[in-house]
Amino acid sequence: MTSSMPPGRGPSPNMPLRGGVDLAALAAAREAKVQAEERSRARAAQLASGDPNAVAAAMAVVDVTEATFKAEIIDRSFDLPVVVDLWSPRSQASAALSPVLESLAQQDGGKWLLARVNVDVEAAIAQAFRVEAIPTVIALIAGQPIPLFQGAQPEAQIRLVLDQLLKIAAEQGLPGAGSATADGADSAQPVGPADDPRYDEAYDAFEVGDWDRAAAAYQSLLDDDPSDDDALAGLNRVKLMRRVEGQDPIAAISRAQADPADVSAAVLAADIEMLSGATRSAFDRLIEAVRLTSGTDRTQARDHLLGLFEIVGPVDPEVPRARSALASALF
Repeated sequence: MTSSMPPGRGPSPNMPLRGGVDLAALAAAREAKVQAEERSRARAAQLASGDPNAVAAAMAVVDVTEATFKAEIIDRSFDLPVVVDLWSPRSQASAALSPVLESLAQQDGGKWLLARVNVDVEAAIAQAFRVEAIPTVIALIAGQPIPLFQGAQPEAQIRLVLDQLLKIAAEQGLPGAGSATADGADSAQPVGPADDPRYDEAYDAFEVGDWDRAAAAYQSLLDDDPSDDDALAGLNRVKLMRRVEGQDPIAAISRAQADPADVSAAVLAADIEMLSGATRSAFDRLIEAVRLTSGTDRTQARDHLLGLFEIVGPVDPEVPRARSALASALF
């Protein structure tokens, strides 16, 4: 672990870590080491079995130390979501939670990695994550930490959290998260030529404000090739123009600022900001709406933000930043 790791207050004083002489902590650490070695041998046997399911299960869980932190947690989070279980052998809640997490990781067979960290031994990692309660579960996507929950949780609730995490990871294009690109969708060839005249028709219609004709041209392209990102972006731009046509920009933005949790106001204001070139403001407004709302309102704000991502495209530098902020807001 490098010195650039953020400082933290560390775990609760009720959960002793390395420092003073604590015979109970030493005994617990030895027992944890024995258990880790047993898990390591069991996984080695799974890997040697040649059974694809056993191999996937073996690779789904790893015990992490300070020496392996960067390679096993930071680096791998750019390939698939990493769920960090910060646990202690002296915590009853850890004893209840850790087996559930391990079972779920093995069931999912490599869609995400469970990284187990014994905080009684690896105090520096606990401090880096600013752990205040044991157990604490934190996810990393592309190097960005996302707090998930503390304490033991019902398996059904954990599954909901993991499903949402995988969905976010797939949207960000992590290859191990079960995204479309991981399944080989990126190998599909376009149906029509890049100079398809329907693009010209859509562009000409857009220039004169004929939204119906522009939408029809883009939709025709998408009907032939649903993976046509240019046509999808064009269709979303047409929808954007339709939404803001005839609106009073000043009144719309004032209304959204007066009540950031008003999703309909936030959506309209974000659309107007997108057209004015204030992409970051548009993204941040919808992320704040996601943070402040729940249920259908939250879903509406989230889905609208994803639609704006499609308009600007993944190469826009604001998109990765906003995706990370969205992930934090959702959790």
